[in-house]
Amino acid sequence: MTRSVDRRAGRPVAEADLIDVSRLIDAYTAVRPDPTDPAQGVAFGTSGHRGSALAGTFNEAHVVAICAAVCRHRKAASVHGPLFLAGDTHALSQPALRTAVEVFVAAGVTVMLDARDGYTPTPAVSHAILRYNKGRTSGLADGVILTPSHNPPQDGGFKYNPPHGGPAEPQITEAIERLANAALPTALRDVARVPYARAARSSHAARYDYRTAFIAELPQVVDLGAIRAAGVHIGIDPLGGASAEYWPLVLETYGLQGSVVSEVVDPQFAFMTADHDGETRMDCSSPYAMARLVDLRARFDIAFGNDPDADRHGVVTPSGGLMEPNRYLAAAVAYLFEHRPAWPAGLAIGKTMVTSALIDRLAARLRRPLVETPVGFRWFVNGLADGALGFAGEESAGAVFRRLDGSLWTTEKDGFSLGLLAAEMLARTGQDPSMVYTSVADAIGPSYYERLDAQATLEQKAWLRGLRPQDLQLAELGGEPVLSVEIASPRGEPFGGVKVKAKSGWFAARPSGTEPLNKIYAESFVGPDHLAVIQGDAQRALATLSGGR
Repeated sequence: MTRSVDRRAGRPVAEADLIDVSRLIDAYTAVRPDPTDPAQGVAFGTSGHRGSALAGTFNEAHVVAICAAVCRHRKAASVHGPLFLAGDTHALSQPALRTAVEVFVAAGVTVMLDARDGYTPTPAVSHAILRYNKGRTSGLADGVILTPSHNPPQDGGFKYNPPHGGPAEPQITEAIERLANAALPTALRDVARVPYARAARSSHAARYDYRTAFIAELPQVVDLGAIRAAGVHIGIDPLGGASAEYWPLVLETYGLQGSVVSEVVDPQFAFMTADHDGETRMDCSSPYAMARLVDLRARFDIAFGNDPDADRHGVVTPSGGLMEPNRYLAAAVAYLFEHRPAWPAGLAIGKTMVTSALIDRLAARLRRPLVETPVGFRWFVNGLADGALGFAGEESAGAVFRRLDGSLWTTEKDGFSLGLLAAEMLARTGQDPSMVYTSVADAIGPSYYERLDAQATLEQKAWLRGLRPQDLQLAELGGEPVLSVEIASPRGEPFGGVKVKAKSGWFAARPSGTEPLNKIYAESFVGPDHLAVIQGDAQRALATLSGGR
């Protein structure tokens, strides 16, 4: 596993690399997944099932089977309220949403569809679920979002959010996955459906204005008045995602200065610049995918972007360009816990095991409890819902924090509030997030962090997931004695990989829960050369163990 950058990275996507949308949509219904091929089954990773119709991994049969499984789960869990149903701008999201309507209506489930027939960000669905369920003890609502997040244009995705409004916990997704795979071979024949035209007119298809409800409460989360009064000039790139229909209204409603650099929604995402590997990927944490906004940074006081379902953020400053996600998380934590006087004193900071240890040091300095979890935002949901966590964030540029009064905002990552927070920092302190991070690093030490990815088969991912502490015979890391080898969080939750710590650095290796990748995360508190040594030690140790897998 080595870091390589494709020659196309950061350049406009070539016409030859664009997807054929008509072919993709045809494949959604024409391609039938092979139930004997594990790669074509339903697999819920850290954030739902994802795949491509062309590869037989996200097709009509998958969506029908998963919807049927969700219906069975709802019945078993006594979830009898409406189901908030939405999709993003990926080409497969809309046919998948139509399929979902057909299955859910046939099962007698009331679906809450967007009042505008528009696209809907993931945090807006979480907000809707929580808003509906507030004060209720029965008849609770849940939700489904048809999105593969930042994945390439040819992909589709299916996320299920229970009544707590956040990503479903493993015991729920494992049950849905098991039921869906059992139904997959005969789903198109055996699962009841109502033709979409009739289903959309039925009493089980209701309408909900996600956009208005969500935008109306943003001032309860971020000090938009301070941003307006300071005249902060904001630049926003929705990367062709669901937030493209939200941001212009946010700016207009609250009188904020700035502009959306492009409101274009194109299922080919032809306006994108290629990611590090030459792939078209709407990853707002990648400087290559965010090259358009980075190039425009001098026009704005602060700028930020979102991925297609707007649960992630990427912050761009005039002097520093795109901030490394961990550095922005550190800046956000430092700022929030100083500028939220109404927050309860005991609120904790949540981070995943692969997020920068800078957050650990910052939590100690702030005298705030730290909660460390495995990868996946679902591990934060309970802490957010029960009032324990004030902030929760992960290295892949997803985070959320509480309202100004300390009450719950959403139990999902929210790219809107994290983007606007960058503008609030500048408005209230005169420092942009890069400057805030520099102050943090000056106080507790700098961080040098990098993630390496490698293509991986199902077998390779399973091998890495099954590593035990005793398998990794590594006495030193970065020239220092190994202090610990961990396969679980401090609370005992399985990590799904391995993490090795030394005094001045660490590495972790785990398979991706959403893409065919194995990942190595590494961090040094010494310098970039020391980081390279840690990465080399990690790669050699894993290569020796894998035996060429």
